[in-house]
Amino acid sequence: MNYWKNGKAENPPYYAVIFSSVKSDTLDGFEEMDEKILNLAMHQDGFLGYESSGYGKENIFISYWKTLDAINKWRHNMQHIEAKELGIKHWYKRYLSQICKVEHSHEMIK
Repeated sequence: MNYWKNGKAENPPYYAVIFSSVKSDTLDGFEEMDEKILNLAMHQDGFLGYESSGYGKENIFISYWKTLDAINKWRHNMQHIEAKELGIKHWYKRYLSQICKVEHSHEMIK
């Protein structure tokens, strides 16, 4: 699944936050929080879009941001912090979050 605010990939440079995870067996409340946080992120200044892929409990979510400042503001959003704390406590066996600068992008759409 993917979504870009303007309907197509942004012109670089921009930033990607890559979040790969393995979910735990306890997912009570996860879907509701996931939807809430995604909707909140989509309305943040500097948010450009996202892509996600997963098989069962293993998932990769990539969010795209205009600047590092936009990522830092999102990182310090209180609702996002609450979701991260719940994720650590209940929903994830493992996760890895990485920030990368996108300097070149090539998109093909049929």
